[in-house]
Amino acid sequence: MWRQHRTVGLSLAALFLVSCAKSGVDDKVAATSDRAQEAKAESIVVTGTVIPPPALQRAAPMDMMAKGPPPPPPPAPGMYVPEWASPPYHDQGRDKFTHADENPFKIVAEAPVSTFSIDVDTASYSWVRASLNRNVLPQPDSVRSEELINYFRYDYAPPRTKEAPFSTNVAVMPSPWVAGRKLVRIGIKGYSVSRATQPHANLVFLIDTSGSMQEPNKLPLVKQSLAMLLNELKPDDTVSIVTYAGYAGTALEPTRVRDKAKIEAVIDSLGAGGSTAGAEGIRQAYKLAEANLDRQGVNRVILATDGDFNVGITNQDELKGYIEREREKGVFLSVLGFGMGNYNDALMQTLAQNGNGAAAYIDTINEARKTLVEEAGGTLFPIAKDVKIQVEFNPAAVAEYRLIGYETRALNRDDFDNDKVDAGDVGAGQTVTALYEIVPVGGPRTMGDLRYSAPAKVASSGSEYGFVKIRYKLPKSSTSKLIATPIARTLEYRSFAAAPQDARFAVAVAGFAELLRGGKYSGSLNYDDVVRIASAARGKDEFGYRSEFVQMVRAAKSARTLASLGE
Repeated sequence: MWRQHRTVGLSLAALFLVSCAKSGVDDKVAATSDRAQEAKAESIVVTGTVIPPPALQRAAPMDMMAKGPPPPPPPAPGMYVPEWASPPYHDQGRDKFTHADENPFKIVAEAPVSTFSIDVDTASYSWVRASLNRNVLPQPDSVRSEELINYFRYDYAPPRTKEAPFSTNVAVMPSPWVAGRKLVRIGIKGYSVSRATQPHANLVFLIDTSGSMQEPNKLPLVKQSLAMLLNELKPDDTVSIVTYAGYAGTALEPTRVRDKAKIEAVIDSLGAGGSTAGAEGIRQAYKLAEANLDRQGVNRVILATDGDFNVGITNQDELKGYIEREREKGVFLSVLGFGMGNYNDALMQTLAQNGNGAAAYIDTINEARKTLVEEAGGTLFPIAKDVKIQVEFNPAAVAEYRLIGYETRALNRDDFDNDKVDAGDVGAGQTVTALYEIVPVGGPRTMGDLRYSAPAKVASSGSEYGFVKIRYKLPKSSTSKLIATPIARTLEYRSFAAAPQDARFAVAVAGFAELLRGGKYSGSLNYDDVVRIASAARGKDEFGYRSEFVQMVRAAKSARTLASLGE
């Protein structure tokens, strides 16, 4: 037993001595390894190129440096950015909208004329829907009544020729929210252009690939949307792609749509990351469009962004001035908005309105399909520009009036006949609807007579409530043309239920917008009334948009007024 213990002790001692000896060897190896690493640092190989350390770079002769090839240009931002590069970006409470007070009632004896630019944008409607889908009421400033009304297409009689590209439709009916008042519906329908006769399209997709576009409802939805738009273009149309993040670059030179696989490959490769040099992206996109300008075709930049510009020019007035100048060269700008949390609607409205284009908000793939597939002609191909409406009310028949919506599109009276004043555009097949609420002479006025003014007249048997004038220019013309039609009493319906189905549905949408904005002028109307009116006037609803509207109104009844933190 003792011998065994002695043997074990000797074995442990031997192991200890070997360990110490090995430690010395390891120290020598480590020292040798350190020297090897230092020697290795003297030449680092990257993709087959030997790069000397800084000390050697400074010692290199100038003539040797001059012989080296110039560095390649950086790739367009957003190209080949792996999705795992950084976590999805999300912001909250930074959405920006322009405030505009609701149009008030005006006294016809003092201001008989109302003038405004038409508006075919639909961004506000989609934003309202996206908010209600989160069970949150939209911000009042985000609700533009005319954009909710014009989200829907109405069955107005079409014009006969493209030389006279509009038809007009007027109806007068009792107001469903204040007894004794009436509503005047003015409808316009644009000339439709078949795909076979569509002009050549020179399009530049300007895509925001900054870090704020990482969320699923932003850049991924942009890519799906633009891929659908490609299917609506003709093989000879051309598409270019400019992307921007911290800087801007061309991701795709002008390419015929017949090479769709190449275009789709570039779109599919896009990723998000970095800051947002939006102004530089706009400049490069216009430059690319102008370099390939087709004088006989449609030249358009389509901007897809959340509007969060934070590098370079970010001032709206500066951007507005630049886009106005570029517009005169024949290149128009349309805007597709995406995302929530940092959505800059105020900027995108400025860009679209001054770029002779429309602004749409894409919150779902179905909205992308509606805007870029079902209504692609209206989105891309204008039939008239600088379209203005002027209504003169007859003081013998109307005491007061107010225009529902169009607050950001108001024009001065003398702007109507001035062809240098910019106004909205109408695309192929689009409809435009405007609603006036009027107080007939002898009806329930909102303002009494002044002490020293002449007393209000009694109701007249005149045959007209007013007169509508529409001024427009053809897309390639600088001189406007005029269409006029009276608001005749013969166009009046005795009851609201007897009014045309489309007119009643438009009134329901207008009433909903009024309630979302605070209901200052909506009288006794409530959400249940809107549901009842819209349901009765739903009519043909091929794509289910009107049924969706009814569900939106129901959702508004129980929606919260403020989103929870983190939503």
